[in-house]
Amino acid sequence: MNRWVGSIFLCIISTLLLMSWSVVAEGETCSGIVPMQYRNDKISILDFGGVGDGRTLNTKAFKEAIFRIQHLKRKGGTLLYIPAGVYLTGPFDLTSRMTLYLASGAVIKATQDPSQWPLVDPLPSYGRGRERPGARYMSLLHGDGLHDVIITGENGTIDGQGDVWWNMWRQRTLQFTRPHLVELMNSRGILISNVIFKNSPFWNIHPVYCSNVVIRYVTILAPADSPNTDGIDPDSSSNVCIEDSYISVGDDLVAVKSGWDQYGIAYGRPSHGITIRRITGSSPFAGIAVGSETSGGVVDVLAEHISLFNMGVGIHIKTNIGRGGMIRNITVSNVYMENARTGIKIAGDVGDHPDENFNPNALPVVKGIKIKDVWGEKVLQAGLIHGLKNSPFSGICLSNINLHGNPGSQNSIWKCSDVSGAAIQVSPFPCAELTSSQQTGACSTYF
Repeated sequence: MNRWVGSIFLCIISTLLLMSWSVVAEGETCSGIVPMQYRNDKISILDFGGVGDGRTLNTKAFKEAIFRIQHLKRKGGTLLYIPAGVYLTGPFDLTSRMTLYLASGAVIKATQDPSQWPLVDPLPSYGRGRERPGARYMSLLHGDGLHDVIITGENGTIDGQGDVWWNMWRQRTLQFTRPHLVELMNSRGILISNVIFKNSPFWNIHPVYCSNVVIRYVTILAPADSPNTDGIDPDSSSNVCIEDSYISVGDDLVAVKSGWDQYGIAYGRPSHGITIRRITGSSPFAGIAVGSETSGGVVDVLAEHISLFNMGVGIHIKTNIGRGGMIRNITVSNVYMENARTGIKIAGDVGDHPDENFNPNALPVVKGIKIKDVWGEKVLQAGLIHGLKNSPFSGICLSNINLHGNPGSQNSIWKCSDVSGAAIQVSPFPCAELTSSQQTGACSTYF
């Protein structure tokens, strides 16, 4: 109960912060890349035998409804309406030119019976399941090769009932990698808004090999100790807009990815054109993250107007030997964080490997990282920047950053190695490797 009371309190705080930023951020949105489509053709899950009693398994009803949308091909697409009620279901595929609409009080609840979850192939940029070799469990809502898909409503809920999966992970009894709540692959024109996602077995929302994706006005919740319940993970995707959402989970709030070691290098599809704006949340891990799976490259990321509370790391850019790939032109600005273990971390020694066949000579290149206008309270360690000896991080530019420790305690120092760049009005001042404000020409090289 205390956790949910705390979540409500954080929501109030975040609302006040967003209001304070509205003058600056008013009108700033990237959501126009995927406009809301209004469908004249509407059907209800009840028309296909759906029962919202929380006990009846509705997998067949969802599949039949979506089969109808797929094969009748109504002009303008079709809206599938989910009225108030609790609809227990196994995983199902979405289709193109459809809207999944959850009314107020509607809950799509995942079955906890693993036998109801089909297996799907591993992603080619990962080479295997993220947790276990071989196949992986299909996501609750899944789609491949789709276009013009909308998941929206009146703040209805998609509940993954993930505790059975978290316990299997803790007990090391998983046979295959856990399922996501939503995974859309090789798709474009995706809009997800005004829905609550909770208790995902694994990552919550995972667009992979996608383009033109908008995720806004969502709430994503999971206990702080739930393993790997990332909020939103755009992966080898482009033109992604993430805005105006609250996320409180057990892992990174938003993590931009692009494949894992030699498999991601071979697949070679970067994430680029990612905008993250007006996100509020809490996690024992990172608020805004890049990585650690970045083998296809991550370029042109903008994150701004971010409010973080009770965090492990506020801003975390992470990679490793064997990853390869380039991380470039990452800008994070207007961040408020309170009660964080580490404020800013940029590191080349984070993350594991899919197998022993990764190339130790595949070194990531990290350059052109700009972090500015950050204010932190109760931040135990201001920052840590650890590049790689044979691939130093360059063009790391910090400006107007104030990270305060606990009241009455002395701010901890930064720790840096194998890095170059500049620092302007940073308190506490980071380290000798980042030059003072009189020598900031290096920043302009990358921006």
